[in-house]
Amino acid sequence: MAEQMNYTPPAGYSFLTPIYDIGVRLTTREVKWRKAIVGLITPNDNDVLLDVGAGTGSLALLMAQAYPAVTYLGIDPDDNAIEIARAKARRAGIDVEFKRAMMSADAVADWPTPNIATLCLVLHQVPLAEKMRLLSEIHSVLKPGGSLFVADYGEQTSWLMRKLFRATIQQLDGIADTQPNADGVLIPLMSRAGFVEVRELRKFNTITGSISIISAMKRAEEPC
Repeated sequence: MAEQMNYTPPAGYSFLTPIYDIGVRLTTREVKWRKAIVGLITPNDNDVLLDVGAGTGSLALLMAQAYPAVTYLGIDPDDNAIEIARAKARRAGIDVEFKRAMMSADAVADWPTPNIATLCLVLHQVPLAEKMRLLSEIHSVLKPGGSLFVADYGEQTSWLMRKLFRATIQQLDGIADTQPNADGVLIPLMSRAGFVEVRELRKFNTITGSISIISAMKRAEEPC
């Protein structure tokens, strides 16, 4: 029997997954923030990067083109999104391994231990408890001293961004899951999950609200 997983598809509804890339490109200034996160990560050769909620593989493929000596692993629960990601990787001739699964330590136990993780446009779509679970799972699998980069709808600090976010993302993904992000929950949650040096690096205003890039570190040595 196929594994049953409760999750929100990348575009909110499964029938929209095939046009997810187009929608993100048109509504989120995707080229700007994805290029920014690629430039901010700057991995070393032989690093292992885990892309959580990899979706259609856009970020992992950009990273692989920029830093080909890095090992890239992508995990996402959506069948359609993962198939699109694999097809894009084949067409580009890029070696990225994608797995269909909910993110957990068990789900990635057979992969190399990552020292970098990325999490893009996922947390705004899930309930508060799931936001915390995802961040905690990522923290648990990262190597000591590893880093996490989140790109997502963060705190909507201006009247205009709040209005645009309410009129678009909250209509698509619902208020209950998205409002904590708009209220600024991400940085405190990342700290609660055990991350240190949590800070917002960049913010991009879009027609759907503002997207923040937030970085964090796992302590090099966890306190006893």
